Amino acid sequence: MSLLKSVFISTYMMLASALTAYAGWRFYQENFADRWFGVLLTTVPILFVLGRLMLLRPTARTSARFPMINLAAAIGFGITVKAGLLGAGLALPAMGAAGWAGLLLYIHWYSKLERPESPLLKPGATLPKFVLKDTNLLPVGSAELLGKTAIWLFYRGNWCPLCMAQIKELVEARRDISAVGARVILVSPQPATHTAALADKYDADFDFLVDEGNAVARLLRINDPFGVPMGMQMLGYASETVLPTVIITDPQGKVLWTDQTENYRVRPEPAAYLEVIRQHGLVPQIA
Repeated sequence: MSLLKSVFISTYMMLASALTAYAGWRFYQENFADRWFGVLLTTVPILFVLGRLMLLRPTARTSARFPMINLAAAIGFGITVKAGLLGAGLALPAMGAAGWAGLLLYIHWYSKLERPESPLLKPGATLPKFVLKDTNLLPVGSAELLGKTAIWLFYRGNWCPLCMAQIKELVEARRDISAVGARVILVSPQPATHTAALADKYDADFDFLVDEGNAVARLLRINDPFGVPMGMQMLGYASETVLPTVIITDPQGKVLWTDQTENYRVRPEPAAYLEVIRQHGLVPQIA
């Protein structure tokens, strides 16, 4: 992700929130005038969806293009243009345009991930040797993680609601995952204290590991130089993070399947991982 995208997402969230607050106040002050409702249509629906993700983390996926939200914003912009033509001035259309333009950029530009091709993650390739760290910053070599089918989830950090929803889904599916004999390895470049807090929260039999300096992500070519929104650095996060990636390997570390999503809001369901493991005949046989 580019530095421009990092700045954009923080700016867009602040702009959408400010427009919502101001338009909401004017909507109330002017006895629920339609023209201010138009501005609200360009910001409130997307803020509601993203806010729900942040607070409830109900699912690790959204609509890729948000057609209904986009339609609402288009209607809202039309309302503000009509108000401007009827004498309300240019401020209302400008606010409507800002709200809708920000939404379009978020959907069609920001949400798309810039992924280089990684030959190390092609099915049939064997993961290279590398070293991660546990929550106490003790080294954990990749060889120590072999011996079982593994679901590797490289996630951006605790700040990312889609990543947290994805981990929540894995925790909820842990019995099914255990039944197919797989281990779950969660890897993030975030500070170890954040990863430790996540491990304590879920208390699941997963490997919660830290990719210090994002070294393994760089090795696998799934690093994201400016993937953290501008301003999150104040909470201890580096600007560089990892592109959301799932890798399934066999007990010897051979890559069986990967999900390298090109839209950060669309992640696979745990059922997809279980199906891959079953298709490869790696489910332990019960005597």
